[in-house]
Amino acid sequence: MKPRNLAPTDVEHILPPDQYILSTSDLSGRITSVNPLFIEFAGYTETELLNQQHNIVRHPDMPRSVFSLCWDAIADGEEFFGYIKNMRKDGGYYWVFAHILPIRGESGEVVGFRSVRRCPSRTAIEKIEPLYAEMLAAEGSAGARDAIAAGLKVLGTHLAKLGLSYDRLVAKL
Repeated sequence: MKPRNLAPTDVEHILPPDQYILSTSDLSGRITSVNPLFIEFAGYTETELLNQQHNIVRHPDMPRSVFSLCWDAIADGEEFFGYIKNMRKDGGYYWVFAHILPIRGESGEVVGFRSVRRCPSRTAIEKIEPLYAEMLAAEGSAGARDAIAAGLKVLGTHLAKLGLSYDRLVAKL
């Protein structure tokens, strides 16, 4: 469980460029396995992570609408690629380039999800961070009920100007 009153800090932890954070989760987002690098970067023990919702590492700087895009994709059996800012148990943070894909059972049904995260480029973070901040501000102004729609509207406007989908934007960064 995420500690109550956990305050984010400005202490960044950077993933080694040649290593990957790995985890799996069930259909509801509960963590079912983690690798040692996830434990190290999240700052939780394996016991503290297993069976917890994956949002235990969600950083408050992340727009809810990005996670909505993610869940929509993986619920449809598609892969999701995205830049995610995570928060450690000590309040520090780390950025990842996440690749989340469905795990399929014997008859092809989605039974869970696998997430492979690696170190993103600094250039990508510098480009995505202001967009996420704008999306987050729109979500905050809209209120809880309309937050996701407001964040997606900001994203849609940004993508329309670029003539890109979110997937293409992420691939370009």
